[in-house]
Amino acid sequence: MSINPIHVIFGLKLRQARLGQGLSLTELAARAGLSPSYVTEIEKGRKYPKADKILRLARALGYDYDQLVSLRLEPPLHFLESALSSQVLQQFPLELFGVDPAAVVGLLTRSPAEIGALAQALADVARGYNIREEHFFRAALRSYQELHGNYFEELEREAVAFARSVGLDRSLPVPEQALQEVLQGRFGYELGLIPADARPALAAYRAIFLPGRRPRLLLNPALTGPQRKFVLAREAGYRILELGERALTNPPDRVDSFSQVLNDFKAAYVGGAILMPERPVVADLAALFELTTWQPERLYRLLEAYDVTPETLLYRFSELVPRHFGLKVHFLRFSEINGTYRLYKHLNMSQLSLPKGFDLKEHYCRRWLTVRLIRELARLGQPGPLLGIQRSRFLQSQREFLCLGFARQENLPPFLRTSVTLGLRMDDELRVRVRFASDPCIPEGLLNETCERCPLPPEACHERAAPPERWEQEQAIDERRRALEELTRDGAPVGDVPSSVSSATG
Repeated sequence: MSINPIHVIFGLKLRQARLGQGLSLTELAARAGLSPSYVTEIEKGRKYPKADKILRLARALGYDYDQLVSLRLEPPLHFLESALSSQVLQQFPLELFGVDPAAVVGLLTRSPAEIGALAQALADVARGYNIREEHFFRAALRSYQELHGNYFEELEREAVAFARSVGLDRSLPVPEQALQEVLQGRFGYELGLIPADARPALAAYRAIFLPGRRPRLLLNPALTGPQRKFVLAREAGYRILELGERALTNPPDRVDSFSQVLNDFKAAYVGGAILMPERPVVADLAALFELTTWQPERLYRLLEAYDVTPETLLYRFSELVPRHFGLKVHFLRFSEINGTYRLYKHLNMSQLSLPKGFDLKEHYCRRWLTVRLIRELARLGQPGPLLGIQRSRFLQSQREFLCLGFARQENLPPFLRTSVTLGLRMDDELRVRVRFASDPCIPEGLLNETCERCPLPPEACHERAAPPERWEQEQAIDERRRALEELTRDGAPVGDVPSSVSSATG
């Protein structure tokens, strides 16, 4: 069940008109020759009457037919118009979070004026910070992934069954030629290249999908082998799951619905599971975690064994580590543009202290592994991938994380330096499961969220990129709060009123 704005608006208008004339549900129902229970269902937005019954209701209220079916709401309900027409409300995946849409409709119709005012306030906040519907959809997807530990058994089964049916499970790494043959032979695709030279504006796309009776998939000629394989495997994921609504470009140019965001995620999940099947990956992770010392070459060998990108490798780990090893993880993807570091992708299942705030324009702590690797890559002047590890402890929360990461130079415009990091929360379970976590050779970092929020004095941090303005503001607020508490405490001394003030007030 989804929220139908036309049904809800009609129900609200009917209720508003009935109350405006001082009629009870029973009285309106009797005048219109309908049952009270049926009128109740209409007012709650659960049912929409046929034309003859709308006419009977309009006559019972002294309204014109067109007046009652108009989608315009009168004050104080007019705030609900924009909320009810919003794609966010209509498409938000309430069922994924165990919420019955009927309960939301019931809340809207039970306290429409109050909910309308709240919706208007939230809309104003969203506009003020340029928060678009796409942001809500992507946030909903992240929450859904985190709720399930980023592991989806039904998608794992689909990947295994399909790989077995077409012979992709016979050897690792999965051959690119085999993926091409699956798309062309089984699904009738035409494969080609994006004309990036003739149309430079298309050079930033990794892939473009052109639907039709014989669908076409165009790949960017600058893609590496592992990148091409992931695009092909993800495209197979759309077909395996029979997903319709989807992005036509990668990266997506636009987001039209939550279904599109969810379908793109599902196809990518299945694609990753085809390239890195669950059983061998879990076995490789178990062997890695059994090492008593950190051996970076083992991770480089896994990149070669599966022939995947660093992002695919670590993201796949984020799907399987919580499920099979019971560890709390987070995944981050950063990019650097002219010395500015931007967080482009994240999953937070480890209670990582991520900087909070709309349109955050602060400087991420330069001691984060993901930032440190990008800076090191720039210093070396290499394309990468550059692997790093760090035990990170946050200054204020004192939470600790074991972080593994790669940095590399992107091969597509705008040729950014990027890094991906898998973080595992340090606790007793991790110290048992991951034996190399206590290796003294692993560097340690004492860090904070951003430079603006960091209490470390200048002499204690030589990497600071900005003064601690937010920290100083918070300290000033705390000081004022303490002074106010002391002032209001019983028996707290206060100064004498100056004579000039007392005479003026007298």
